[in-house]
Amino acid sequence: MIKSIPLSKLVQSPRNVRRHGDPNADSELKASIAAHGLLQNLIVKPGARGKFEVEAGERRRQALLALAEDKVLARDHEVTCLVLEDSDAAAGTSLAENFHRLAMNPADEAQAFASLIEQGASVEEVARRFGVTVRFVEGRLRLATLAPVVFDALAAGEITLDMAKAFGATSDQVIQARVFGEVTTGYYAPHPDSIRRMVLSGTVRGSDPRARLVGREAYLAAGGRIERELFDDEDSESWADVALLETLAAARMEEQARIIAAEQGLAWVKPTLDPYASHDLVEGLIRLPAEPAPLTEAEIARLDELDASYDEHAAILECEDSAEEAVAGAEAAIEAIERECQDIRARPPVLAPEQKAEAGMILVLARDGTPTLQPVFYGERPGPDVDDGDAIEVVPGEGGEGKRRATMSKRLADELAMQRRDVLALHLASDPALALDLMIFTLADADSHDWRARAATTLRGPLPAGPIVGFEAKDAAASASLAELRSGLDETWRAGEDVAARFDLFRALSDDDRAAWLGFVVARTLEASLNMTGERHIAFHEHLGGMIGIDMAAWWRPTAANYFDRVPKQVILDALTDVGGLELSSRFAAVKKGDLAMSAERVFAGTYITEVAVRDKALAWVPKVMRFGAAAPAADKTELDGAEGMTSANDTNRSPNELAA
Repeated sequence: MIKSIPLSKLVQSPRNVRRHGDPNADSELKASIAAHGLLQNLIVKPGARGKFEVEAGERRRQALLALAEDKVLARDHEVTCLVLEDSDAAAGTSLAENFHRLAMNPADEAQAFASLIEQGASVEEVARRFGVTVRFVEGRLRLATLAPVVFDALAAGEITLDMAKAFGATSDQVIQARVFGEVTTGYYAPHPDSIRRMVLSGTVRGSDPRARLVGREAYLAAGGRIERELFDDEDSESWADVALLETLAAARMEEQARIIAAEQGLAWVKPTLDPYASHDLVEGLIRLPAEPAPLTEAEIARLDELDASYDEHAAILECEDSAEEAVAGAEAAIEAIERECQDIRARPPVLAPEQKAEAGMILVLARDGTPTLQPVFYGERPGPDVDDGDAIEVVPGEGGEGKRRATMSKRLADELAMQRRDVLALHLASDPALALDLMIFTLADADSHDWRARAATTLRGPLPAGPIVGFEAKDAAASASLAELRSGLDETWRAGEDVAARFDLFRALSDDDRAAWLGFVVARTLEASLNMTGERHIAFHEHLGGMIGIDMAAWWRPTAANYFDRVPKQVILDALTDVGGLELSSRFAAVKKGDLAMSAERVFAGTYITEVAVRDKALAWVPKVMRFGAAAPAADKTELDGAEGMTSANDTNRSPNELAA
């Protein structure tokens, strides 16, 4: 029924599917209504206290209210409405009316589709009703399950639909919320692919060692969730409940450790889900001397048979005329042969029976998911000679045996130790050459990982953790030269059995060799920085680089992989304008982003055919954030995406090759 209803009696319906609008589109609608009037009826449903709830047309009602606020319309302005009596059709009517007008926010669509599904409609029915594909509906329904903080950001237009879909690569809302917090506090909006990798790192692939240890059936039986995309198999599928998997895997390793300890007659076996024994796991333990068990005659004969079989199958692989089936069989056979040989040669260590009852071993998880006993026996490290706070001294006794007795309180021992330290410190301070050698050696010897020895000084010079774990710029000239410099250092001093012997050997090096170590150990402590305002800026680095006079273009060149593919198209065009003016950048204005990145790489590598002056400028160009000197004023954050490294040369007036030499 069509009816005229005063504007003051119209209210928003709680069932209206549109929750968010576009400010620009809303302003245009308001202007249109002011100029031409309301061109389409509102769809309403009778509500409480004589009010009418707007099921479809909420944007038009808001525009009318805004015009009333501006006194363009009266507050009791009569609005033509279609009154619905069927309340069950209200949500569907609102969705249909909104769906085919101004494109709804994907968040609104997701909520609306989810509401219809909850009311009993099937995905196929919703798809047919609104003329979309089933996949479209399923995609929107998945958006409805996003973490609230992600969903709200999509609704507010703070993230794109593609970014929201990337968050949905995992169904774990905790992981979604954590990654959202990480990316929204960064320097730049990440690419959807980056988000997808980040959220999937919160899941575990089916090929993960923990997954292989526990097994798919056991994981599912415990309530674990597995998410698969179209082309996933059991190795590539994502196991979503990582905490559950960790618990199951740890329990399995604990059980296996108890069985092995009983079988081997060991005092203990420590399990770990890592493929190695970490420092924390062996802290406080000492390695016990043990020799590998000798091979039996039968094992030696079997190794000879396996070697002969290996040669036969290798000949099949080397022959170009071998059939595909034969090649596949030979590859499988060689893999089995190598595995058996490894099992035979991996002889367990043998320990004296009297020591075995007090010894232990570490059970690690191999990368194929197999619990593996490391071939090392450990014993408990003896505790310090302290008893009830007193220092203990061993004095000769009758029969040649020593007796333990308290000689001083712990307080007295500490006071004497501090005074003795001051005596040593005074003499070291009076010998600068010795002090310099000690400093260089201490920083260099940190690589020895001699965890049994107590640190002699508080000097520390480890590698900074860096903003990205595991990143290596392998194709960068400075990184390669620094690695070559490192390989050229004289390390003969490391042959010393203990820290004292190593120090004596280090002091025996030539002045040049010790100086080379000084440069290296100091250089490797540098933090990562960029010439920009913000957290990544380190002013002293600009001073150092400016003082040295570093020619950054000689050490780092922008490529598609390390820069252009990872910044917006406009940043690439601006760079082209810098070196060739608008004439150069306009040539590429219509080029797609991927092709533009590759073309830019050629331009800045000097391989693109252009004027000599433009080529020279291109070869000397680097982004502002990569240059050394005064801090760049409020550098464009988009440049950060491609500037992830820094050079570490100590004389850049020479070429990279000269420095490496």
